[in-house]
Amino acid sequence: MKIAESDLIINPDGSIYHLNLLPGDIAENIITVGDPDRVSDVSKYFDRIEYKKGKREFITHTGYVGKKRITVISTGIGTDNIDIVFNELDALVNIDFNTREVKKSLTSLNIIRVGTSGAVQPDIPMGTILASSHGLGMDALMNFYLSQPSAEESYLLSAIQMHFGHLKHIHPYLTAADESLLNTVGKDLPKGITVTAPGFYAPQGRMVRAKNAVPDFIKLINSFNSNQHRITNLEMETAGIYALARVLGHKALSINAILASRVKFEFSQDPQKIVDQAIRLVLERI
Repeated sequence: MKIAESDLIINPDGSIYHLNLLPGDIAENIITVGDPDRVSDVSKYFDRIEYKKGKREFITHTGYVGKKRITVISTGIGTDNIDIVFNELDALVNIDFNTREVKKSLTSLNIIRVGTSGAVQPDIPMGTILASSHGLGMDALMNFYLSQPSAEESYLLSAIQMHFGHLKHIHPYLTAADESLLNTVGKDLPKGITVTAPGFYAPQGRMVRAKNAVPDFIKLINSFNSNQHRITNLEMETAGIYALARVLGHKALSINAILASRVKFEFSQDPQKIVDQAIRLVLERI
């Protein structure tokens, strides 16, 4: 069945609407970063860069580390941007732009987020590189997609829903990391459930001037525990990445550079060093 022009927008030059990329521009191994400026922090370690493209906040560099072809792309902040990036990355490899039909043979991408995050447990120090075992979404993205959680995900989500049951206006969703990436790229790293919030301030328990509707949010999330599963950190993309990767048939893992301790009210004095450690670790293991 042909995909309508209004559903899949292709630019006059044949590139996908937002990312400005052509089919073939991306590798099957993809690193996502939130900050456009961080793309070059990754690609500076490439042995060779094929090309650089960009539009809006979506900057893409594709190149090689040794013989392995890798793409690094900036998503911007939030799961609304993840919705755009993941659907368009999938279209680039799994839709024939000439016929506007889904290809008979589908490609599964390996997608690794390298992002910054704040720890919500006192035993996770700043400078930790943490792999998200699960993404717990507090946003509304997955209200608009059909998905099928595993038995393990359903059980864990039920426990989470009970813990957050008094928050009637929040309907969380949960997706596990890809097991193969978690056991290779994420091997020997601390692991835990990552909460993805729909904002940076009150949705992550911060208070500047506006009053929070959910008081003691950090205490609420760091007190959750079920069968040794606990919430370890907060950020703004992981749950959307995991959930959309699952829906679209891709593999995903989130690697978090812990820059802040939300329980000790501390922020790193050298955040770039921590991010660089996470980047180099992923490139070595990818």
